[in-house]
Formats: sequence, structure tokens, C-alpha cells
Amino acid sequence: MKIAMIGTGYVGLVSGVCFSDFGHEVVCVDNNPAKVEMLERGEVPIYEPGLDTLMAKNVEAGRLTFTGDLAAAIDGADAVFIAVGTPTRRGDGHADLTYVMAAAEQIAKAAKHHVVIVTKSTVPVGTNRQVRETVSAANPDLDFDVASNPEFLREGAAIDDFMKPDRVVVGVETDRAAKVMEEIYRPLYLRDFPIVTTDLESAEMIKYAANAFLATKITFINEIASLCEKVGADVKEVSKGMGLDGRIGKTFLHAGPGYGGSCFPKDTKALARIGQDHASPMQIVESVIKVNEEVKRRMVDKLLDLCGGSFNGKTVAVLGVTFKPNTDDMRDAPSLTIVPALVGGGAKVRVTDPQGKREGEALLPGVEWHDDPYAATSEADLLVLLTEWNEFRALDLSRIAGSMRGKRMADLRNVYTLEDAKAAGFTEYDSIGRVGTGG
Repeated sequence: MKIAMIGTGYVGLVSGVCFSDFGHEVVCVDNNPAKVEMLERGEVPIYEPGLDTLMAKNVEAGRLTFTGDLAAAIDGADAVFIAVGTPTRRGDGHADLTYVMAAAEQIAKAAKHHVVIVTKSTVPVGTNRQVRETVSAANPDLDFDVASNPEFLREGAAIDDFMKPDRVVVGVETDRAAKVMEEIYRPLYLRDFPIVTTDLESAEMIKYAANAFLATKITFINEIASLCEKVGADVKEVSKGMGLDGRIGKTFLHAGPGYGGSCFPKDTKALARIGQDHASPMQIVESVIKVNEEVKRRMVDKLLDLCGGSFNGKTVAVLGVTFKPNTDDMRDAPSLTIVPALVGGGAKVRVTDPQGKREGEALLPGVEWHDDPYAATSEADLLVLLTEWNEFRALDLSRIAGSMRGKRMADLRNVYTLEDAKAAGFTEYDSIGRVGTGG
């Protein structure tokens, strides 16, 4: 099969590379010439473990190419995937479909034969029918089908998620489109991975419902963690006891400083807005959005308590600023709430992150960047462990405590324990939802 992938952001690039590894001929299209040149040089514009190697392998095999020429990419393609951004629209919470509809119109004007237009971007319910209308209006004579194929990729584990998915969701209207999608995903059919073939609206809703549920699960355990601190329970034990129930499951029950990233914040806001537009309020989702922001602010209060009520004049070392490990993504990361509060309060903030500097330098003005945690924590008054990179899971805490001016630690990912901190020489330690934290 020949596939054109419009958009080389996170979803488009990962999907295009993985489809080429299935054996398909894939052309990835981007309207940014500098980005296309970067990709043609073999440079990956995002950090995703293993993506550079897999990309190089398929470029060398001749299955994967990059271009800025959309018409040339579509020529002869069996399917054209739209994988452009759908950011939250300012002012109303809607997903901005400007780029999706622009891509649909460009496809319509460039296509010369039957093609399946597949929406890979996360879009509100009804968008694929809008795509159909846009294409028909731009080229009434074009023979085409529309399909919805939402992505479920976790940043940091995207390749494995694509190659070994929990499920693939395909929304179609015709048998012809279903057969094309079946052929595209044939390697997964052959290995018996679940393929859910449904209608367009259900496919669109599955994506939003899944992300909203996961965001709800994270926010629920964060609220439980707050209560645990008040009543003397240990959220790690509570999470373990809950997660052993097969109806609940153990994933996404790790208490922390709130969710972030490219999906959960955007998708929960969009789903809430869809509910409002259809007079069916998503009250649980709306509460999740509100509580998640409160969780982030509660982290600032924790740090303020450890600093004696004022950040002014304190040196604070922050370990990790990306929204999760194994990504360089800073979108809606808790650090974007916490670090500015430290800087605004008069703290001297030092930051270290294995991949966060590229985006973080612009997003976190007024901080010092360091290459390793030991340099960042030297002479610091407070250590904040904010993102649980593997590099931060086995630190020499005694070395760090010995180099710090104030031996205080805020472990916002529950990587260590009070006993670990005290044995290393820390005089104050706080974490999330656990017994025995504090000074």
C-alpha cells in the first residue's frame, strides 16, 4: 500500500515510520521546509526512544520519504492520513480544526483518483463528516472515502504501542474503506491484535472517552492522596489495594503533581465543550479539569511550607520538567505551574532534565540549566523531584544532602521514602499522600 501522512508532529511521524516498518510505502508531508530538510538528513525533531533508529532503517530500505509537496505525495496513494495539530482553541475550549480542514481541502484539490482520507488527529465527534463535506465542496467529482483512525500512543513508549497495541480503532462508512484499512493494518490482524471497526462517530468518541477516563483515574488518586495526608494513610498502599481489583486495575494510580502532556489537558477540555454544545454536560470531566489545576497549585503550597513560608532568597533545584519521563514534551507539564511560582516568589531556580532543555529554555525563563542533578543541587536550599526519569531513581542522596545548604527534599513522584531521605542526611522530606512525611 502507498500511504501519505500529512503532518510530521508526534503522531504523524511515529505513525508514518511505523507504517513503513509494516512494509508500506510511506511519504510524510510537512509544510515546514526546514523540518523536511531535517528529516531528510536523518534528524528527528522530537525525542522518542528508538524512533531515530527505526526511521533510518526504513529510509535506507526505500519505504519512507519526506517532502513538502503534498500533491506529489498523494499521487498514487491508497490512503492519505491527516495527522495535524488540533490545539485547544483560545476562549472556548473547542479543538481547533483549522489545520484539519485545510489539509482536507488540499487533499481534495490534489487527488486524481479514489483515495481513503483517514483522520488520525484527535477530533471532536462529527469532524469526519465535516471532512467529507469539505472535500466534496472543494472537488465534487472526486471519488473518496473517509475513515476515522484515532491514535492511542503513549509518549516514551509510542513505537511499542503502535506495534503491539491494546486495540486499533477504525471508523468507516463503506466496505471499500474498511478493506483498505484492513490491508493497512494487516500485520496486526495477522497477529490477532484487537481491531475495533465501527462507525465514524463512535470511533471519534472512543478516543475522547478513553483519555477522559484515564485523566479521571489520575485525578482521583491525587485527590485520595491529599486525603491520605490528612488521615494518616499511605497512598501507595491504597493504590496497591485498589489496583489489585481487576475491575479497577493498577495503571494510572500513581499519585503525583497532576497530569499534563499533549493529550489529556486538550482532550478533556474538548470533551467538556462537546458536552456543553449538545446540552449533555460532562460534569465529571469538568471536575477533573478543575481538580487537576488545584493539584498543581497544591504542590506549590507544599514547597512553600518546606521553605518556611517564603521562596524569597532560596535556591531550589528542580529535577525534571517534562510532563513525564522519556519525552521532551513540555505541554501543560506541572513544571509550567510550579517553576514560575518559585521564580515569581523570589527563588533562584536551577533545573536539570535529560531532554527538557530544548523546549524548556523558552517556556521557563529565569532559571539556570544544569547538566546533572549533583551540579543543580549543590548549595541548594530545597530539592524538588518533579519528573521521575530513570536518572533520578537511584541518586546518591547522601552526596546530594551533603552538598546542600538546606537539607530539604520534596519528592513529588514518591520515588524515595522518608527513611531513605533521613538516612542520607535530609532534615525535611515531603512526598505525595504518604504517612510520616514532613520534618
